[in-house]
Amino acid sequence: MSAIQRLPEGDPLYARPAPDRPFYATGMLLDAQDFAAEQTYHRGRLARALAFLAGGGTLAGLRVSYRAASADAPEEIRVAPGLAVDRLGRLIEIPRPACVRLVRWYEASVAGDGGDALHRAAYGNLPRFMSARAQGDAAQPGAVAVPARAVVADVFVRFIACEQGLTPSFAAGPFDALDAVATSRLRDAYELQLIARDALDDAYSGLPNRGVDLAAIGDPDLRRAALQDAVIDAWPASGHSGQAGALAPLPEHPRNLDPTAVFLARVLIPVTAQNPPQRDGAGVLVDNWSRIVLPSVNLIARWVGA
Repeated sequence: MSAIQRLPEGDPLYARPAPDRPFYATGMLLDAQDFAAEQTYHRGRLARALAFLAGGGTLAGLRVSYRAASADAPEEIRVAPGLAVDRLGRLIEIPRPACVRLVRWYEASVAGDGGDALHRAAYGNLPRFMSARAQGDAAQPGAVAVPARAVVADVFVRFIACEQGLTPSFAAGPFDALDAVATSRLRDAYELQLIARDALDDAYSGLPNRGVDLAAIGDPDLRRAALQDAVIDAWPASGHSGQAGALAPLPEHPRNLDPTAVFLARVLIPVTAQNPPQRDGAGVLVDNWSRIVLPSVNLIARWVGA
């Protein structure tokens, strides 16, 4: 896998290109840049439509779960196969189950900074950082209870492109090799990240902002007005086509995270009050219900009884 492709700026859509279509004429000389520009135009227009029709979030699947260690497998945070859309409108597909090995992740964090990041991400009074549904699920008999103290970590997935396949080509640059090769395919792929969350407090949960709850507005006229306002105010301050500069992070994005990453779930890892915090052996609680979900038209039709 190329390091360039793994960087956010390795994908032309990350630059929010202006919608310029290549225009051809008989006798025109073309090079690789022209074909890349054609792909970027069509990818960009489709992604733009998907970003505003559906928005960023989960389209299907991608349930996050905890699997305790066993004789056959280590302790894992697992992500089921599924499909998401990022805020640029790019599809992110996890085609088969994926995981983060929790012990390895925890030990790497301690080794990296002596456990300081884990200490800053350890909190009490955890319901303030959870969805209402997760709190209700935790109260059910036999469920993993809300711990008294835990490291709060969030699961994100982001789009990356991976180089696939090589084909003979002319050498590029100051070379004269006769056996030069170049990448012939790019595969749309993904990267999972589990990130310990510091700086959370009563005023900032670090969870996605769902916006105005239109269903809670009982008066039809007021609900219609709120819907109109939401559409008219939906154009983002950053991230639209042809705009230069950095993409502004969303409320759920911690510092230094790719701002196109999609939030999937919050993980509560029970720990002691020591510094660095130590695992206390209790089960890990996973909250899937603070993510943004993008229900299909079929699901919406079933909801309204159509």
